[in-house]
Amino acid sequence: MDVCWEEHGWERLAPGVGRRRLPGWDATAGLVVGTDAVLLYDTGSTVREGAELAAGVRALLGGGRHVTHIALSHPHFDHVLGTAAFPGAEVYGAVGMARLLTAGGSGPSGPSGLSDPAVMSGMSGLFEEAVRLGADAEETARAVDGLVAPRHEVSGLLTLELGGGRRAVLVNAGPGHTAHDLAVLVAGASGAAGAAEVSGATRVAGASGAASVVFCGDLVEESGEPQAGPDAVPGRWPAALDRLLTLGGEDAVYVPGHGAVVDAAFVRAQRDALAARFGVS
Repeated sequence: MDVCWEEHGWERLAPGVGRRRLPGWDATAGLVVGTDAVLLYDTGSTVREGAELAAGVRALLGGGRHVTHIALSHPHFDHVLGTAAFPGAEVYGAVGMARLLTAGGSGPSGPSGLSDPAVMSGMSGLFEEAVRLGADAEETARAVDGLVAPRHEVSGLLTLELGGGRRAVLVNAGPGHTAHDLAVLVAGASGAAGAAEVSGATRVAGASGAASVVFCGDLVEESGEPQAGPDAVPGRWPAALDRLLTLGGEDAVYVPGHGAVVDAAFVRAQRDALAARFGVS
């Protein structure tokens, strides 16, 4: 498929793979295109932003093609609140994420009748964090009320066959930034992924050994220091970055949840900084 990603507001990363940096919080939305299916990685901070992404995908691909699959990197507002703009898409998340996002409710006091701290954090926390950071309260409330939780939860690795030999490997890479961090790896130019065990993890590479594209979510951030909120798991964050490095390898393109694309050396340096910051090895 020959499309000009940049003309449509996307950054091309590899054949059939690109991303868009969204306004406001500079969150990344990733796109992986096969001949049969289209995967979007994260959906933006509001239903309106999700709808703009959906329109952008249709304009990029033409021919009536649209997003068929969604992978949500983690349960923070700027990455998940646009999901309702993609009716019919199959939604994936790390194990446990759906539970956080199914209770309903949008106000700062959280959904009534719920006492589970994890659920309260997941729901009221989305609203409170968004509004605290400047999002419109009414628009955010509507997005939280219409929130779409993952139907498919990933506990290890899950491969999506998108057609034409292009595969996306969904990886439960955390915990770290949150308890529910999902990364996506796409093998190099051909997109034909093979997997081999490497030190307890799984390395993904193209048939020719070409580099992978690794969508990291907020396990990696380039435009600022990684943010460790109350739902972070700091003691296990460095190990999550070790897993990403093993999975992608030295030559991979690593795509942070916020900021410019980076390389393995950047990820390794951030891993070491996090280990020093949190006092872990």
